Amino acid sequence: MIAKLTGVIDQINEDSVIIDVNGVGYLVFCSNFTLNSVKSHNGLVSILVEMHVREDHIHLFGFCNEEEKIWFNLLRTVQGVGAKVCLGILSTLSSRELTAALRSEDKASITKAPGVGAKLATRIVTELKDKFEILIFGSSPSTVTDYLPSKELEEDVQKDSISALVNLGYTKSDAFRAIQLALEKIGDNPSVEILIKEALQELIPNG
Repeated sequence: MIAKLTGVIDQINEDSVIIDVNGVGYLVFCSNFTLNSVKSHNGLVSILVEMHVREDHIHLFGFCNEEEKIWFNLLRTVQGVGAKVCLGILSTLSSRELTAALRSEDKASITKAPGVGAKLATRIVTELKDKFEILIFGSSPSTVTDYLPSKELEEDVQKDSISALVNLGYTKSDAFRAIQLALEKIGDNPSVEILIKEALQELIPNG
């Protein structure tokens, strides 16, 4: 079982990379996130690998960090989500965005991934919303915890602020993240007006 590869990048394709390990080229399928990561390296690179063996093929899937690998395996527990769809989701949504989408039940953001329709997005949210934090954070206590929306989002002020941002055209996930960042700056118990104003500064480019 191959769990990790260290070698020289021989070729980078649209959805895969060939890694030369002592003269042997391994074709590894990756998300855009991992592909962009290996592009920035000169010389030797190391990637984590998930090896799938079937009767008609052996496929290798590569990840630049443990967090992405855990997400890949977690997403595959959902019926109808195969390896290709997993990589599509991980290419479209960062760990931060995927975390916020699940926490806020933002199905629309998940449907941005290729191969994910409304029905499948609903299934992903339904099956993972109550267990992904334990599996992801328990297995990989990484910086993804910094991206979690506030645990107090049920408070009326925050709920009203999020609703207002959504009405302005932002997604639930973006609204959650902006509110969280705003709260970190201005502290507890702000008014709706102040919270929305600060959140908009996070949402507007160069705001």
